[in-house]
Amino acid sequence: MKTISMPDDFYIEGYRFSFSKEAIPKDTVYDYLSLASYWAKGISMELVERSIENSICLGIYADKGLLAGFGRMITDQAVFAYLADIFILEAHRGKGLSKVMVQAFCDLAEQFQVRRTMLATLDAQGLYAQFNFEQLTNPERFMTRSGVAY
Repeated sequence: MKTISMPDDFYIEGYRFSFSKEAIPKDTVYDYLSLASYWAKGISMELVERSIENSICLGIYADKGLLAGFGRMITDQAVFAYLADIFILEAHRGKGLSKVMVQAFCDLAEQFQVRRTMLATLDAQGLYAQFNFEQLTNPERFMTRSGVAY
């Protein structure tokens, strides 16, 4: 079986991008998701921790290692990937950080040779379209099952 290691940390415009989970300040991710995001309001810290543990995560760090952005890829590393919880904290927006993050996840999906990468967004279609994401061509084929509420 082919094993793909996570890319090394890289730096752009003074920001460190890292796939290392050890550096992720889970409390900051929790605060953003549970209080500021529209998609995970009220999520518990336990669920945030479990989602980080079971995903490929990319943190973006500013000076002194403070979190500037975060995102997750949920994948079997073979045929499917799903991007989730992608955010840039307000003080760091407008610097192209989300574009670098999405490109890093797309590059990783290509290394895995996944057949489909998906995501859901309320308001960032323009960002993701730059990376060849498009609306579902046959949405009637896709189904969803809701689970337990937060």
